Amino acid sequence: MRQDDLWGAATAQRYDTPGTGMFAPEVLEPAVDRLAGLAEGGRVLEFAIGTGRVAVPLAERGVPVTGIELSEPMIGRLRTKADEETIPVIVGDMATATAPGKYALVYLVYNTISNLLTQAEQVACFRNAARHLTPGGRFVIELWVPELRALPPGRQATVWQYEPGYVGLDTYDVLHQRVVSHHFRFDESGQAELARSPHRYIWPAELDLMAQLGGFELESRHADWSGAEFTAESGSHVSVYRLAPEAA
Repeated sequence: MRQDDLWGAATAQRYDTPGTGMFAPEVLEPAVDRLAGLAEGGRVLEFAIGTGRVAVPLAERGVPVTGIELSEPMIGRLRTKADEETIPVIVGDMATATAPGKYALVYLVYNTISNLLTQAEQVACFRNAARHLTPGGRFVIELWVPELRALPPGRQATVWQYEPGYVGLDTYDVLHQRVVSHHFRFDESGQAELARSPHRYIWPAELDLMAQLGGFELESRHADWSGAEFTAESGSHVSVYRLAPEAA
């Protein structure tokens, strides 16, 4: 599965679901609120900006947003909502591409760092964030917690969502720390459509070590954008890292 195939025109077309899923107000608004607060009036950079799910409402609040995005079809969808002057976008990989200037905040939402399939690339992503930040700037990552405790001996998959017309499951390769997400969608005739995406999963402790290698220290970690306590039972986390002044 190549990244060009995963994030092509077909994915971009079905990605936006206004008012539901990732775009539901109860999902999106707390994220935008928190990021706007963390920006503290400064410029922000979104890695893997996609179709602008977060960037567009953030820009509408007056926060200057720039993006980096690998998929040109996703950028094309973004351009139906905001022009280049409103939200500039650099085409490239979030681990290596550079945007002009410095930023108060860099952020990566909805598990996107796991799209980088090696540890080296994920560490490079932290270092790329550090290159873009002003001294003391923040890097925010939203990421799921691997569900390995739900895997009994001999089982390789977990079902993480089931609803009418949709089943989502993950298959784990624990030897190589990889997971493939499988999305099954069913129409009224019973026909099924399958989409898959590979990821490299990261434990919170490993993520913190990557941050240290990039010159960051953990400032806060919560279970969601609203600030719920992160516990051993949390299925995801929002982690805020602060760049040490000497690392900038």
